[in-house]
Amino acid sequence: MNYFLTEEQQLVKDLAKRIAEEKILPVRAEYDEKEQFPWDVVKALADADLFGVYLPEEYDGMGFGIFELCLAIEELSKVCGGISLAYAGTALGTFPILLFGDEQQKKKYLPSIAKGEKLAAFGVTESEAGSDITNLNTTAKKEGDYYVLNGTKQWITNGGEAEIYVIIATTDKTKGPRGLSAFIVEKGTEGFEFGKKENKLGIRASATRELVFENCKVPAENLLGKEGMGFIITLKNFDASRPGVASQALGIAQGAFEASVEYSRQRKQFGQPISSLQAVQHILADMATQIESTRALIYQTAKNIDAGCKNYSGYSAMCKLLASDVAMKVTTDAIQVFGGYGYMKEYPVEKMFRDAKITQIYEGTNQVQRNFIANDIIKRSKSKG
Repeated sequence: MNYFLTEEQQLVKDLAKRIAEEKILPVRAEYDEKEQFPWDVVKALADADLFGVYLPEEYDGMGFGIFELCLAIEELSKVCGGISLAYAGTALGTFPILLFGDEQQKKKYLPSIAKGEKLAAFGVTESEAGSDITNLNTTAKKEGDYYVLNGTKQWITNGGEAEIYVIIATTDKTKGPRGLSAFIVEKGTEGFEFGKKENKLGIRASATRELVFENCKVPAENLLGKEGMGFIITLKNFDASRPGVASQALGIAQGAFEASVEYSRQRKQFGQPISSLQAVQHILADMATQIESTRALIYQTAKNIDAGCKNYSGYSAMCKLLASDVAMKVTTDAIQVFGGYGYMKEYPVEKMFRDAKITQIYEGTNQVQRNFIANDIIKRSKSKG
């Protein structure tokens, strides 16, 4: 469908597409196999100024919004959902500073992120705190001009590679969700180390690692917002970032769909291309319909956020829910179209299938997304009543 992109939006899309085809496509299989972080792709994205696409011009960004970020993530993810996470994961770590940082914090951190000089990451998940982020064991205790952090974060995207981390920790256990706070912690801070690097099913070119804090002294000026705002910052961060996760899933699905169409036109059975078989045609038709409807929801939600609409939490969750379920369905069907070849690493849909699964899990499982959506529906109904 034609979404009538502006000239600038088309430029963002084309830049991301060119980098995906020229820089990512030749290495995606190797980086997946070796679990190699894509620093060469990061440099290409930085040279194209794409890290600053959603950041204001006063912080050396391009001055666009979440919609343009989604366009870039989608194009990169068509080729590799894992490599695209170096880019998308940085946005997840940047939104808290953009949304809640004071002017001094924004001036200190956002320009280097916008230029692609430093990657960012967001640290909330722990072994006992996944969907239940109120159950954090990482603590932050105020001591003079510092907060002292202790604890371990688990499964952090860009862990060990990023230079700038936003960490959610407990400052007052007795207050429950109101006892969480957010801190900016720089790589190299004394007491901040990296633990286990995970060996994953998919997105293997993305670094997923433990963050370990042992008497880590963080300057008090690195507190985001005020004490007790960590829960709100986390929720608002995910509200802003979920269209990006949805775009990753959408890109993976689109890549699998395009590969399936091309393969079906080349592969012959019973003396004819399998694209002429009605059974295959129906699979392709379902793929296309699911992808286009998903894209429409993501694009409209992103545009609503950029336009300043206030109540988008439920729609953001819908994006993530629908796109990730579609990505899993489309990549599964893509393997079916490829038949036995689809199960082999020689062909790309096997990797796309593995990469798609995580989009149903991270940044809130799809079961949790359904809770968010239902609560939003009920809340809206009460306000009308």
